[in-house]
Amino acid sequence: MTLRRRVTLLAVTIAAAPLVLGGCTADRGPASGKAHAAAPELTVTPGDKAREVPVSAEVGTAVKGGRITAVRLTDDKGKQVKAEPREDGSGWVPSTPLQAKRTYTVEVTATGDSGATASRTTTFTTMATSTKPQITSTLYFSGNQTYGTAMPVTVAFDPGIPKEARADVQRRLFVKTNPPQPGAWSWLDDGSQVYYRAPDFWRPGTTISVRAGLEGLPIGKDRVGDEDRTATSTIGKQVALEIDNDTKQMTVLRDGKQIRRIPVSLGKSSTPSSSGKMVIMEKHERTTFDTRGEPNGGYVVDVDDAQRLTWGGEFIHSAPWSEGDQGSTNVSHGCTNVAATAAEWLMGVTQVGDLVTVKGTEVQLQAGNGWTAWNVSWDEFARGSALPVPPGLRPAPVAPAHPGAVAGGSPAPAPSVSGR
Repeated sequence: MTLRRRVTLLAVTIAAAPLVLGGCTADRGPASGKAHAAAPELTVTPGDKAREVPVSAEVGTAVKGGRITAVRLTDDKGKQVKAEPREDGSGWVPSTPLQAKRTYTVEVTATGDSGATASRTTTFTTMATSTKPQITSTLYFSGNQTYGTAMPVTVAFDPGIPKEARADVQRRLFVKTNPPQPGAWSWLDDGSQVYYRAPDFWRPGTTISVRAGLEGLPIGKDRVGDEDRTATSTIGKQVALEIDNDTKQMTVLRDGKQIRRIPVSLGKSSTPSSSGKMVIMEKHERTTFDTRGEPNGGYVVDVDDAQRLTWGGEFIHSAPWSEGDQGSTNVSHGCTNVAATAAEWLMGVTQVGDLVTVKGTEVQLQAGNGWTAWNVSWDEFARGSALPVPPGLRPAPVAPAHPGAVAGGSPAPAPSVSGR
């Protein structure tokens, strides 16, 4: 089966706290006859009169002996530019990319521990639209959707992001959750995809807002990011599917409780199904599998109620032609075959982003063959981040096991369809 590589993005969490915007406050001298209070030391970037600044620029701030109390960014027509602070306080990120060949003014005020203030004002000009080749990015997280509890935020890149540029890209990937549920980004080795998830499955009802703020971002020496993308969606009920090759049965769980068992037929020995933790990537009431040109393919067939699990073409789908084998014998080209009535029922139960666990087959799921963020331990996932992951960010202690205590999730549609 062919692994279709997709590029990914990385991201970092941005604080949800609102930006305090206000006018610049002049330094206040001490009252007459009193000792002079030490003003904080304040540094602002971009520097004054800086030119050829990328449209992805942020307002960087550093302060000693105090804290930032006001930031105001305006364009050359006096219009205020909305921005939000980074969680670590290192800067303020404009909510949309700056415009090319425009002049901006930054006014920053810091208040010292003693109450004294310091202000800095800088003016900078952005560069013309870059003529460098763009790296194409794809955000597999759509807005106004309901996803499963295992839904990773996935960003793909073409070509893949080189290691030396991944930290810069990751810093421009932002995820906010309500209620808060912190997570981390993790890159595939080839830089083609980056996943974001929390140590544990998303809680049902969580709202997730994503921004891939890559437009105009310098990536390495000779490329730039393509677009700025945003999306907000919610997490639905906890649904999970467990497929066991030994029993040839699929167990369907909702909120950790079994609601149905379904006989299945998996991939035959020459075209085995993958074992591992997958996520439902897309759902089709009807689609066409075209495997002409693939090593084990050569057929074209229409199928109903198909749910994609991998880029390589593994689906759960209706297979009335194999109903006599379901529950006893593997006859598929790698897909999970179920009866027509069961496939139709599943379509009404599952969500994109639900977890699907397959075990007992001849081959293991390859990293990146689908959204494989859950197919590794949290420690291994965290090692894939290009930026430090807080050491306290860990999975919750495992409660005493009870049958089916797992969860699921859901992402956005993917191009092209081939089946097994």
